[in-house]
Amino acid sequence: MDEFSPGARRRHAPATERNRDPILSVLSRVLPPEGLILEVASGTGQHADYMASQLAPRRWQPSDIDPDALASIDGYRADNDCVQFLSPIALDVMAPHWPIAAADAVVAINLIHIAPWAAAQGVIAGAGRILPDDGVLFFYGPFKRNGRHTAPSNAQFDAALKDKDPSWGVRDLGDVIAEAGKHDLALREVVEMPANNLSVVFVRIG
Repeated sequence: MDEFSPGARRRHAPATERNRDPILSVLSRVLPPEGLILEVASGTGQHADYMASQLAPRRWQPSDIDPDALASIDGYRADNDCVQFLSPIALDVMAPHWPIAAADAVVAINLIHIAPWAAAQGVIAGAGRILPDDGVLFFYGPFKRNGRHTAPSNAQFDAALKDKDPSWGVRDLGDVIAEAGKHDLALREVVEMPANNLSVVFVRIG
């Protein structure tokens, strides 16, 4: 569970420190070499805090729908002197219009399983609207493949998510690929990650 740091609005998710380097390794390779990277549902802001300097000269634009998350991101940014770490923006991925007109990549880390399927659809549709040709959409998290969980722990996690909210759950990769295809986003690569997660990379085709 996220915890507020003493004397600050910053929240802390321990899993972020475990997954950030494997994610960075993939992002360093698949993202455009420069430009604006929009992170949707940035949560605590820890990924933004870590990735912005590591991925410079790319600019990292964090966002979230939750005011507390935006405050946490701002807290991290206040102690980070990286100019590529931009001020967070309020963004609802399910909105038909986003408050950002264009980005060179869209990154969604641990989002679509802890949200309704409409959130995944919103991220994909939004990426289809704002990405240029060859722009990248990146998902990270657990996925089912061919309707099956990739590990017993993922099945248990999926059940726990659905107990909290029946609209949540681990998504099937095939469903995500099919949805992406509706918005001119083609699968480029699937990368096996630690702890039975995947990095899923799409590219926008003209």
